[in-house]
Amino acid sequence: SFSLTLIDALDTLLIMGNVSEFQRVVNVLQEGVDFDIDVNASVFETNIRVVGGLLSAHLLSKKAGIEVEVGWPCSGPLLRMAEEAARKLLPAFQTPTGMPYGTVNLLHGVNPGETPVTCTAGIGTFIVEFATLSHLTGDPVFEDVARKALKALWKNRSDIGLVGNHIDVITAKWVAQDAGIGAGVDSYFEYLVKGAILLQDKELMSMFLEYNKAIKNYTKFDDWYLWVQMYKGTVSMPVFQSLEAYWPGLQSLIGDVDNAMRTFLNYYTVWKQFGGLPEFYNIPQGYTVDKREGYPLRPELIESAMYLYRATRDPTLLELGRDAVESIEKISKVDCGFATIKDLRDHRLDNRMESFFLAETVKYLYLLFDPDNFIHNDGSVFDVVITPYGECVLNAGGYVFNTEAHPIDPAALHCCRKRKEEQWEVEDLMREFYSLKKNKKFTLKRSSNHGEGESTKDPEDASSEKGGEKTNPKKSSHSLLSCPSQSFNSKLAVLGQVFLDNT
Repeated sequence: SFSLTLIDALDTLLIMGNVSEFQRVVNVLQEGVDFDIDVNASVFETNIRVVGGLLSAHLLSKKAGIEVEVGWPCSGPLLRMAEEAARKLLPAFQTPTGMPYGTVNLLHGVNPGETPVTCTAGIGTFIVEFATLSHLTGDPVFEDVARKALKALWKNRSDIGLVGNHIDVITAKWVAQDAGIGAGVDSYFEYLVKGAILLQDKELMSMFLEYNKAIKNYTKFDDWYLWVQMYKGTVSMPVFQSLEAYWPGLQSLIGDVDNAMRTFLNYYTVWKQFGGLPEFYNIPQGYTVDKREGYPLRPELIESAMYLYRATRDPTLLELGRDAVESIEKISKVDCGFATIKDLRDHRLDNRMESFFLAETVKYLYLLFDPDNFIHNDGSVFDVVITPYGECVLNAGGYVFNTEAHPIDPAALHCCRKRKEEQWEVEDLMREFYSLKKNKKFTLKRSSNHGEGESTKDPEDASSEKGGEKTNPKKSSHSLLSCPSQSFNSKLAVLGQVFLDNT
């Protein structure tokens, strides 16, 4: 429990400038965290908090001035820890559908009596961490199981394009058929978008855009999103859940800023009514729902404010941030931290503080008010790192936050491609071949902005080339697309466009 809190809050320390404390905690963690324990753990929570937190801290270690081992970021103690934790989760994915169980025993695997019913978010919230792990370690098993789970959910959507809340991972039968954007579903949609951005994956984005059409058609009413029956589209719960407040931020990531702002302002009115977001809010009645009046200092509305402010610079978003700081300070601050608000109607407190308050709420608030933070880097500065597989550009910006607000540097996914050695061998052969054809000059030019976001048959290579070119074209001394000698498949196609000799 203590190690979990350390891991979950670790990158917050660095983002807020407390480098020495970040270094101290990393040193503590490097002494080892034991995952061989007889404990039943949530597959979802372990992934987003432990695996995500360790991966983020691993990729930020050098920036924090920590001496990294040779081969970093393709190796390191925190990366090995993340891999060990993720391997403990793999038995959960061994189901007929590829959709994981919700709970796994870290020592023994899935318990024989484990329920096969898992929430949608608990199935579709792995691609960011697991794909990062696969790219850094060279083991494709993590990304493979995450993709299989995503595709299983997609395959089992209803005829009107919606997914329910809970599904049986053995039979693929929907157990809870409420469809919406909130609790039990939320981060599935989030990871389709963020996975698409991280991996430059058109298939994941097209999945989300299809879901988005169905969500607008069946669940959206006057810029609110309700819960509906997944097969019929009839309203089942006319409530707003605080967890749904991530949605405007997600809309901003796909460029739907106008709709995002309108929905955000609806949610902001609820905040101003209570000084926080109740877990459930009855939209027709304009008040809290019985036994759902609490506010555990969740980050989602502040998260959306941060994303939208980066997109619009609208000062209204800073006002929400100010309100949040003042409200949290006034209502929930206690001697040893910040307590969960048990009831927003009278501001009674509970004797607990969730780790996501430190991992997410505080972090997003800080980033909202810190325009010069390295997280907001626009690519104008970056670090070049030498790995066993060649040069690698890091810390250029474009960080993708997992659903627990742990930032992942997308450029790091192209640092550890073990296939590069094979590409170099093919390059040598091709160089020799072309040297015999001196009277023919091979040139390869990229047409302006052609095929942006498209991928070749090897999406990893294409996204790497694109990422490398976009990082800082003015400072780059060379580009894969202008080298005298290209890798084999670059000679055949670039970003989906086929090139032949003398083209």
